[in-house]
Amino acid sequence: MDRDELYAIGDVARRTGLSVSAVRYYADAGVVTPAASTPTGHRRYDVSAIARLELVRTLRELDAGLDEIRRVLAGEATLRELAATHLALLERQEARLRSRRAVLSAILRQDSTAEQVTLMHKLVGLSDEERDRLIDEFWIEVSAGWEPPERMVEWWRAARPELPDHPSAAQLEAWIELAELVQDTEVRQAVRRELYEACTTGAGPLMTSSPMLDALEAGAAIGQPVMDAAREQVPPDSPRGREIADQWIGWLTGIFAIADSPGIPDTPEFRIQAAEQMLRGAEWDRRPPEGPFDRYMELVTTVNNAPPERFPYEWLADALRASALPPS
Repeated sequence: MDRDELYAIGDVARRTGLSVSAVRYYADAGVVTPAASTPTGHRRYDVSAIARLELVRTLRELDAGLDEIRRVLAGEATLRELAATHLALLERQEARLRSRRAVLSAILRQDSTAEQVTLMHKLVGLSDEERDRLIDEFWIEVSAGWEPPERMVEWWRAARPELPDHPSAAQLEAWIELAELVQDTEVRQAVRRELYEACTTGAGPLMTSSPMLDALEAGAAIGQPVMDAAREQVPPDSPRGREIADQWIGWLTGIFAIADSPGIPDTPEFRIQAAEQMLRGAEWDRRPPEGPFDRYMELVTTVNNAPPERFPYEWLADALRASALPPS
């Protein structure tokens, strides 16, 4: 376009993609005024006015208001400031839409009542502090009336939902279900019974004793090389595989050691038995969630969008079997 030429309103409309009436409206509103008018009153626009109209169209498509656009064109506000304001607004709108989608999905899934819909809408709007209080109240009640090992309670309470600032619809849906679950009196009682029985019956007292919990914490550190090796596809029968198997067996045989006994002897037969236990562990790990505690943990994982890395039981079983043979 010629910088010195003046263009009729019809040409301006075609060049900017605006309608003639829109160009007139922005002129009458004082947003972009024509550069001149003919003796007969026809408006004429120069290149600068056309460029401003193109910017106006873009900003209007981004939902900017006329007052905001006037401030930008007058140099009272920058495009960066305008973009930052509208981005924040858009993010709030997106958050509201995700919340509504989560509630609607939950309604369809549960065939909810009006009261439940009101509750779900409230749940997605809770603050971080309110969510934490809800989870704390759940664990206080689950731990009431008996004395679970303090370290176990710390482990249980450490697995808690942390909804991000911009959660996905799946995270919001998981949070709604989790919040409803932890407020359910029957669920709280069921989780209390489940954990009480796990800690106080059968092998529970032994497995939750301080020495055993110390050993389990040590086992977590020993398990990390197993996970690293499996992820890196280290051959189980390699020297590194044998080294890891030796570390694992050293930990396993020492679990039940006492002052008068060195623990379980390390034999090829014991290593084969340990490998078979690993395969049973793999089967157990693949089972679907059963009780409310399992469901709680699954929902926390979804809310946090951090699925735990599965322990490579099969790799360790192969390494233990290979280590039961004499080194080649």
